[in-house]
Amino acid sequence: MARSGPIRLALVDDHRMLLGALTEWIRNAADDIELVAAVTTWPELLTSPEFPVDVVLLDLDLKDNIPISLKLSTLKTTGVKTVLMSTYSEPAVVKQALDSGALGYLVKSEEAGMIVEAIRAANQGESYISEELDLAINSVSAGDAPRLSAQERRVMALYGAGEPVKSVAYQLGISEETAKSYLKRIREKYRQAGYDVGTKVALRKRAIHDGILLQTD
Repeated sequence: MARSGPIRLALVDDHRMLLGALTEWIRNAADDIELVAAVTTWPELLTSPEFPVDVVLLDLDLKDNIPISLKLSTLKTTGVKTVLMSTYSEPAVVKQALDSGALGYLVKSEEAGMIVEAIRAANQGESYISEELDLAINSVSAGDAPRLSAQERRVMALYGAGEPVKSVAYQLGISEETAKSYLKRIREKYRQAGYDVGTKVALRKRAIHDGILLQTD
């Protein structure tokens, strides 16, 4: 049965700066979410006087050697819903986390607004992942396209659509050097997967083939 009143949320992230920024952001983002705990370690969460909470926003990459599956099953048995945050967007990692009981999965490079949507969905017992991750999970198959981050996909889409590097950088709010390093990384990932996208034409064809760019773009 859903509780009335605000969603009681706990944050767990060992990057103090990010924890501070998230705390500040969430407190101002939504009236229906009450941040009751923001901690840097797993034991701190479990021993917090506010625990159990309704939803935990949990960093997948905590350096504590406690398996994520164990954390998820612990939270599940206490009736806490979990949304994971990570720097990784590899479909295999996401799939494993969702299979282990996480209700949401957010990549830290995505829009902050998604956090609120994911917390609300989890509180209702619904799963939430971004469209981008959903596509990645459902389109991945052996020997197929390499796994690109959200930003790499954006760079590849714009560049493949014919934009010069300078324009790609401007549209994404990054420097030209950063855009070039993204392209270098994209080409390297494809090379490791057995595809040569050294030319702009080859990269465009690959982007269309892998669904990053629509044929009409």
